[in-house]
Amino acid sequence: MTEKNRILIVDDDEVVRRSYLRSLEGISCNVAAASDGEEALQTMEANPFDVVLLDMRMPGQDGMSVLRTIKQKWPDSEVVIITGYPTVDSAKEAVRLGAYDYVAKPVGPQDVINITDGAISRKQWALRRVPEESDAANGSCAA
Repeated sequence: MTEKNRILIVDDDEVVRRSYLRSLEGISCNVAAASDGEEALQTMEANPFDVVLLDMRMPGQDGMSVLRTIKQKWPDSEVVIITGYPTVDSAKEAVRLGAYDYVAKPVGPQDVINITDGAISRKQWALRRVPEESDAANGSCAA
């Protein structure tokens, strides 16, 4: 039996969090959500996630500071910045800090799945771990 990939959704907008959760519920992953950066970091402390879908603009800690902390404490976690306020400068900064991807909202359900699958694949490649055949048969996050 293989361990399911762990996905954390971080966004201060409840509608967005629920939308991403619904998008990912059909695939074989453990998905959790946090409403701000502080909650996200507390959740990561309890049990690190493989992929974090992270909003950039939130009350308290913004996405860039959360990204910086995640990559310092949990460098194997892949982070995707998803923002409604994309700029070239913030995209460059996100990549410099180690983000896997930088995506502009709105993000559709299939996009959420594709982004998550890409991040999981990158993590598995980086760790030199090939998904077992049973993962693919069960519709895992790593297509």
